[in-house]
Amino acid sequence: MADNGRQALILLGSNKISPLGDVEETVQRAMELLANSATGPAKYSGLYRTPAFPPGAGPDFVNAAIAFRTPRDAPALLEELHRIEAAAGRVRTTRWAPRTLDLDLIALGVQVHPDVETQTTWRDKSPEQQQSQTPDQLILPHPRLQDRAFALVPLADVAPDWMHPILNRTIAQMLSDRPAAERAEVTPLNHAPENL
Repeated sequence: MADNGRQALILLGSNKISPLGDVEETVQRAMELLANSATGPAKYSGLYRTPAFPPGAGPDFVNAAIAFRTPRDAPALLEELHRIEAAAGRVRTTRWAPRTLDLDLIALGVQVHPDVETQTTWRDKSPEQQQSQTPDQLILPHPRLQDRAFALVPLADVAPDWMHPILNRTIAQMLSDRPAAERAEVTPLNHAPENL
C-alpha cells in the first residue's frame, strides 16, 4: 500500500456567487489555487450538485474534491485554505449559511489530530449536537466524513482507496455504506475539471 503521508484531501463547496465567479467557476478557480500548494500533480474530482446541508439551509451546492501531496503541516495548510476562502469573499456568519466558498481539510495522510479520543468524541456526536456545536480546533480526519455522501462522492473520484485511520474503511467503502437515496442526491454536472 502506498504511503499517504502528506496526501491532502480537501472538499470544496460553493452555493453563492463570489469574486471568483459563479459557483462552478468559484470551485474550479479554488482548485487551481489549491494546486499551487501541491508537490506534484493534483487530482480533481468532477463537479457535483448537492442539496444544501442541513436541508433547507440555502441553494444547492456545487461540490468537488482535490487530492495532492504537500510539505505543509495541517495548521499551515488550514491557513492557506482560509486565505483562499477570503479571496473568494467568504465571511463566516451563521453556521451552514450560504457561502461563496467552503474549503474543508478532510484528511492529511493518515494523521489523527489532535488525538484519537477527541476525533472519536466528535465523530460520535448526534446529528443535533453536530448542528449546534463547533469544535474549537482542527480535527482530522473530518469527524463527519463517513456520514456525508456529498463529501464521499467527489472524494471517491480522487482517493477511493484512502483508508480512515480509525474506522479502517476506505472512502469507497464508506460511500457504499451510505443509503442509495442519499448517494443519488449528489448529481454529477456535465463536465469535470482537467487534472493538472
